[in-house]
Amino acid sequence: MTYKKQTTLAHGGQHQGYHEEATGAVNTPIYLSSTFHQKQLNELGPYDYTRSGNPTRTQLEKTIASLENGTDGFAFSSGMAAISSAFMLLHSNEHIVISKDVYGGTFRFVTQLLSQFSISHTFVDMTDIDEVARAIQSNTRVIYMETPANPLLQITDIRAIVALAKENNCYTYLDNTFMTPLHQQPLDLGVDIVLHSATKFLSGHSDIVAGLAVTKDNSLAEKLSFVQNTYGAVLSVQDCYQLIQGMKTLEPRFSKSTRSAQQIAEHLSDHPAIENIYYPGLASHPGADVHASQSTSPGAVLSFELKKGIDVQQFANDITLPVIAVSLGAVESILSYPATMSHAAMPVEEREVRGISDRLFRLSVGIEDVEDLLEDLENALNQTTAVNLYT
Repeated sequence: MTYKKQTTLAHGGQHQGYHEEATGAVNTPIYLSSTFHQKQLNELGPYDYTRSGNPTRTQLEKTIASLENGTDGFAFSSGMAAISSAFMLLHSNEHIVISKDVYGGTFRFVTQLLSQFSISHTFVDMTDIDEVARAIQSNTRVIYMETPANPLLQITDIRAIVALAKENNCYTYLDNTFMTPLHQQPLDLGVDIVLHSATKFLSGHSDIVAGLAVTKDNSLAEKLSFVQNTYGAVLSVQDCYQLIQGMKTLEPRFSKSTRSAQQIAEHLSDHPAIENIYYPGLASHPGADVHASQSTSPGAVLSFELKKGIDVQQFANDITLPVIAVSLGAVESILSYPATMSHAAMPVEEREVRGISDRLFRLSVGIEDVEDLLEDLENALNQTTAVNLYT
């Protein structure tokens, strides 16, 4: 029987009345062992050393593979470890086409580390298919997408990019952190590798750092498995267990946060202190229709730009409910300042080209009462040292 995503999540990837046979435990056991006894010298068992594999990690990896409709899942020590490992499938003198609207850590890895291996890159406006096509070279190996993109929530037409990649014999990678497999299925749309910072919505509690990757076919799985084992940036057993537990409540957490995000975005879109609002759930968002065609939720993250004259530090000082911090996707709302947080690794001139101004904030909406969040935002906006905004 095929189960819905919510059911798979709620059971931690286990179905049919699963329980651990020896004790009847309904939770995946934590196998705290670095090594495993081998009965035969010339024939190793399924596990030999935890870097190469562990039963707890296996359960997590099977679960994310099932949720993404992929062949194999891989758990890494961070989202960047997952992304970096996927890029390690490239060879010297190959080329990447990558969205210019990309997480700052990915920008740093591509521009400062991959270049050391003679792997070149071209940043493009991934919403412009013609620009993507013009950027493809004879040695282009990967087209890298992030949709919705961080932090301006630009939307990439996944199907169009996949078609372009296939025409040019390229792989496609997609960072699915903002949507999760609950609401966006990139592999079903033809993407080759889907990536997650599982620190965010999948975990949901700001308590672990983790990354996940899922492959479309066995050939890619074999290659990524080699990198995972060789590179060694695997997720610890305790964190694997904790991530499985966090994923069990993804659907109710994400659904509540999305409902609240929609209300907040609609409220802020008419606010006199707001210059721009970025949220794919608004009809005014330029990528709203494309997003609706490939995702089943507008998501729980929005960004907004304050009008000139508002003291951004005073606004942050007056906010009381959202924590002001790096990261997103938690039960508590998190207000981030991309210029010094998620995109601090990006030079000022690069941020300006991308529209990431010093007046931009990103809000990851949690599960608090939405009326409390709205009141808090309204109070903070009204108390800022603005230059005659309301007269």
